[in-house]
Amino acid sequence: MFFKTTKAKKSEYIQIVESYRENGKPKHRVLFSLGKADVIANNLSFQKLAKKLLKLTNAKDKSFNSSKSIMDCSEGELKNWGYKIYRILWEKFELNQLFEIIQENKNRLKLNIDNTSFLMTVQHLLRPLSKLATYEYQTNFLNYDSVKLNHLYRCLDILCEKKEEIEKYLCNKNKNLFNMKIDIVFYDVTTFYFESVESDGIRKNGYSKDGKFNEVQVVLGLLVDTEGRPIGYELFEGNTFDGNTLSKCLESLEKKFGIRKVIIVADKGINGKLNLKLIKERGYDYIVAARIKNMPESIIKIMKDETGYKKIYTKEESEKENNEKSNYIFKYKVIDYKNFYNDKATKTKYKLDEKLIITYSPTRAEKDKKDRDRLIEKAKKLLENPSQIKVQNKRGGKKYLKEESTRSKWVLDKSLIEKDSLFDGYYGIQTSEKKMESTEVINAYHKLWKIEESFRIMKTTLESRPIFVWTDKRIKGHFVICFLAFLLERTLEIKLMNNKINISPEKIRKALNSLSFFMVDVKGEKYLIKNKLDEYASKILKAFKIPSPKNITLLKEFNI
Repeated sequence: MFFKTTKAKKSEYIQIVESYRENGKPKHRVLFSLGKADVIANNLSFQKLAKKLLKLTNAKDKSFNSSKSIMDCSEGELKNWGYKIYRILWEKFELNQLFEIIQENKNRLKLNIDNTSFLMTVQHLLRPLSKLATYEYQTNFLNYDSVKLNHLYRCLDILCEKKEEIEKYLCNKNKNLFNMKIDIVFYDVTTFYFESVESDGIRKNGYSKDGKFNEVQVVLGLLVDTEGRPIGYELFEGNTFDGNTLSKCLESLEKKFGIRKVIIVADKGINGKLNLKLIKERGYDYIVAARIKNMPESIIKIMKDETGYKKIYTKEESEKENNEKSNYIFKYKVIDYKNFYNDKATKTKYKLDEKLIITYSPTRAEKDKKDRDRLIEKAKKLLENPSQIKVQNKRGGKKYLKEESTRSKWVLDKSLIEKDSLFDGYYGIQTSEKKMESTEVINAYHKLWKIEESFRIMKTTLESRPIFVWTDKRIKGHFVICFLAFLLERTLEIKLMNNKINISPEKIRKALNSLSFFMVDVKGEKYLIKNKLDEYASKILKAFKIPSPKNITLLKEFNI
């Protein structure tokens, strides 16, 4: 932050300007316009303000009483100290001690692994940047020991090598610090793309969940607990199918974390019969979304039969007499289900004993119909422009179109529309766990939103994508940083929730970025002028029992 003089016609104007980067390019934004330079020079109000600031600093030099002394003040620098909140959590997990041990085992290593890793992690949390931009931006953190650019890249290599050691260490810390229970684990898969079309190593072309069909990508399988805390993750080549990722993650649960009894909760992407068989063979159980549209007609018939459904009502409706209850919000029924898997290689038939829970929601039925109507409208528009049909994605309006082979003409697929309408509002859940109550299974599956939210945080709030490193080791090291950042963010979020402060990750970032000073040098002495705090910043400080700094503080006296 600094003062800038701009000319307009015959006058000069004074502005307070902040530097920032956008797409790697330095830019300026005007924070305050103070007015014409000649008016400021003779304005008693500005002189009184300057004297008041100097008085607050307890300045003993009598020359400060002169209105000219403001000219001795240097240009200001904006310094963030909100990063220290994450440093507290970092040290709570004793990551500094872990990295010191790793450092000791690399005798000739000159870089500070702890300091370098934390810089990349906190930069990722507060303002995600490339490694080069992180190196350039580090001076914006108050009292932070400088890190060399080549140390950032070298550190990524080390983090890649120590990935499993870090995961196991943090899993044990979570158990000890937060009594983390790993009896139910949520699992999902997503993709992260690169600003590149070159396929090599782990970077491959594949189905993108970001709609980036020209860029190469990697596939990530993430495990989180019931609180949404990350347990561990695995990276796969970009062309790996979702269903083929689970086996390695199951192996990690057992070998890395020593977890031998757990219930895996996952969406339809993991619900392949081979995956379900693998889960059971490892002694685990599963709760997964059922593909009810692919179920036998006998199951569809039971689904549509009103007999056997249990209805859930609002609190107000529940308090009414049985014969007065009308509008339910949810209903479900349980079916004993035999799921058969044919192993073609060994010509063996396996039986999976399951509970199939069919649920129905009137609200979901409304949404399903609206979604289908929207696709039908898109399909009709495509029929008006047939040349566009073949290049369209099947998941869009093209879903409800079919090509009549006899006439080579596209028409609305009315039979598919009618079939889909039969399932409006219905949802199925398959589980091998027989001891849990059906409502517990439903609630466990509904918590799958936690992992979906986790990916949203990693992809948007933490901006893990796009990725600007290229070698396999540094790509893997980059995801260790993402994992550490996500762990700290989620831990902070849960701590604030426990203090009845419910705010989003985006607002946490904004609040911590507002914890900053305007640092100036007055005759060789550095002063910190406190910026206006975000509305949540004070609450975060209170949750950590950190007193808010004075409006003006000597740099040497600031010790948070």
